[in-house]
Amino acid sequence: MKTKDINLISLFEKSLQQGPQHNLDEIGIVVQVGDGICTIFGLTNAVYGEFINFEGGNSGIVLNLSEDFVSVFLLNSSIPVAEQEVVTRVGSVLKVPAGLSMLGRVVNALGKPIDALGDIQAQAYMPVEAATPAIVDRTPITESMPTGIMAIDALFPIGKGQRELIIGNRSTGKTAIAIDTILNQKGKDVICIYVSIGQRQGNVARLVRLLEERGALQYTIVVSADSSEAVLNQYLAPYSGTAIGEFFMQQGKDVLIVYDDLSNHAIAYREMSLLMRRAPGREAYPGDVFYLHSRLLERSGRLLKGGSMTALPIIQIQSDDITAYIPTNLISITDGQIFLDTQLFNNGIRPAVNVELSVSRVGGAAQTKAIKKMTRALRLDLAQYHELLSFAQFGTELDEVSQMHLKQGTLAVEILKQQQFVHYSFIDETLILFLLKEGYLQKIALKDIQLFIRQFISYVDSVYNSVYTDIKNNKDVSEDDLVVLRTVAKEFSSIFVSQEGFTL
Repeated sequence: MKTKDINLISLFEKSLQQGPQHNLDEIGIVVQVGDGICTIFGLTNAVYGEFINFEGGNSGIVLNLSEDFVSVFLLNSSIPVAEQEVVTRVGSVLKVPAGLSMLGRVVNALGKPIDALGDIQAQAYMPVEAATPAIVDRTPITESMPTGIMAIDALFPIGKGQRELIIGNRSTGKTAIAIDTILNQKGKDVICIYVSIGQRQGNVARLVRLLEERGALQYTIVVSADSSEAVLNQYLAPYSGTAIGEFFMQQGKDVLIVYDDLSNHAIAYREMSLLMRRAPGREAYPGDVFYLHSRLLERSGRLLKGGSMTALPIIQIQSDDITAYIPTNLISITDGQIFLDTQLFNNGIRPAVNVELSVSRVGGAAQTKAIKKMTRALRLDLAQYHELLSFAQFGTELDEVSQMHLKQGTLAVEILKQQQFVHYSFIDETLILFLLKEGYLQKIALKDIQLFIRQFISYVDSVYNSVYTDIKNNKDVSEDDLVVLRTVAKEFSSIFVSQEGFTL
C-alpha cells in the first residue's frame, strides 16, 4: 500500500472521530513541521490566506498552495505542533476585531488585547487582506494633516489620505517625527494607529506610557508584533492595523496610521519566503516583495463618501543609501518622502530633514494658504544657503549679496529647528515664517532667535488677538493682516529683551 493511501485512510479515520459536521476536504493532517511553518496534507479546497485551526490549540494561515499539500504558518510559536496532528478549515480568511472600544488599547497582530485591561467588544470584524478602494471611490487630497513640525508643514506638507515615507539611518529621529504627528492630532478628531513591527517590548512600553502621559492614548490604537513573536505576526501586523483603520475610514472618520518600520516587515517576509523555498531575488528578497508593500499602502487614501487614511511608513537605511531595494520600492509607491540626514542630526539640526532629498508630491494642494504665502522663497533660501556654505567653508570671500543670502539661510535653518514634543499650529508657523520673510530676524542674535519667535507668537496672540483669530478663521493672511503684523513686529522688536538682558 502506498504512503498516500495510508495518509488517506488515517485522514478518513480522523474525520470520522471529529463527527459528521466536518467534510473530508475540510480535515487535514500535519505531515511535516518546521521553523514556524508546517506542511499539511488533505486540505484540497483550502484558499490562500485562509485561517486554519490545529487540534492542539494552535492556529495558522495558509500562505502557500501546491498540488497535494498546503504550507501553513503558525500564529503562536509557544504552542507545539506535532506530526499527524489534525487540522480543520475555518472557511474564512483571517479577520481582526475593530471598533471604538479599541481606542487606548494595545493589541497584537490578531487584534487581541495584550495590555491586561480586559476584553475588547468588537463592533465589526475586518478582513486582514482586503481590496483597495477603486479610483472612482477616491477624491483628491485637499485637506491638510498638520504634523506640528514646521520643517514638514512648511516645506513638505502632508494631506489627509496621503502616504508620506519617513526614511533615514538608525537613530536619526524617524519615530520621533511620527510620534510628534500623533501627539499633534489631539483635539482634531483624528484616530491614530501605531503599528510596531519587530521592535523590542521595552520600546513599545515606553511609547505607550508616553502617549498616555500626554493624553494621546485615548485616540490611539497600538498594534504590536515584537521581535520575540512568530514571524507571521510581524508579517500580519501592518495589515491588521490597516484593517482596523479601514473600519473607521468607512465610518467617515480621518485616520493616521504609522508603520514602524517596514524594513522589519520586509525582513519577516523574506524569512517566510525562504522557509517556503521560494527563490530569492535582488538582495535575497523574493520577487513579489514590491507587491507586499504596494497592496498595503494602496489601501490608504481619501474616500469620495468621506473618511480618509493617512499613512506614514518608516524605513531604515544604511549609510544614507536610499538606492537599496526596499527603499526604492517604497519611494515609488508613496507620495513623497521625508529624508532624515545623519550629519544634520549630529550637528544639532533637529528634526534633521534633508531639504534636497525630501519631497511631498501631492501635499501642496492641501497646504493652508497662509503658510503657502510665507514659504514661497523659503526653499530657495535654503538651497542658496547650502550652496554658499560649501564655498564659505573653504574660506572664500563672498560679496555682500552672497553674505546676505548666507545670513538668510542661516536664519531659515535656525527657525526650522524644533525640539521634540514642541508643536506649532499653522498660525504659529505663519507668524514665524512672516518674521523670516520680512527680514525682522536679521538684527537678532542667532542664539536669541528661538526666544524671539516664541515671545512674538505669544505677544500677537495676547495683545493683537484679532489678527491671530483672523488668520485662524480664514486660514489666510490678508493685506490688512500684513499691515498690522508689520506694525506689531516693529513694536515687538523695540521691546524685546535678549538673553543677556538688554533691549535691542
